[in-house]
Amino acid sequence: MTESVSNILLYTDGACSGNPGPGGYGVVLLQARQRRELSGGYRLTTNNRMEMMAAIVGLTALESPSQVTLYSDSKYLIDAVVKGWAKKWRANNWKRNTKEKAKNPDLWGQLLDLNERHQITWTWVKGHSGHPENERCDRLAVQASRQANLPRDEVFEAGAS
Repeated sequence: MTESVSNILLYTDGACSGNPGPGGYGVVLLQARQRRELSGGYRLTTNNRMEMMAAIVGLTALESPSQVTLYSDSKYLIDAVVKGWAKKWRANNWKRNTKEKAKNPDLWGQLLDLNERHQITWTWVKGHSGHPENERCDRLAVQASRQANLPRDEVFEAGAS
């Protein structure tokens, strides 16, 4: 991996009205004294997919390999990366075990690739506990999920997840 060139704080959150239902993601990127907020959504998706999309969008926004502390209130996201589950699923052709397929392989593949590009410390934060940046991400995600004319989550709607 290339040497890290910057230190970034990345806060992420996903939201879904119904599960599945309209969903959104929110991202707050802090670097030096700069702040960027990103958000978007899909007309039909799941909460887990939006949690993952928030991380993907935030990490993809980084122009060069970076040292990142990523904060998420999703145990699904944090545990699958930190405990190595997602790597194991990929090594097993996206199967959790001999009978069960892993969900969201399209997004896990992107996240694992981004995890190799950047030096990421994956950090869980308790949701809705008053953490200012996590709360801001939640508001961004909910707002995005309520937008009119949201695009399709092509993979989810095609039934591949």
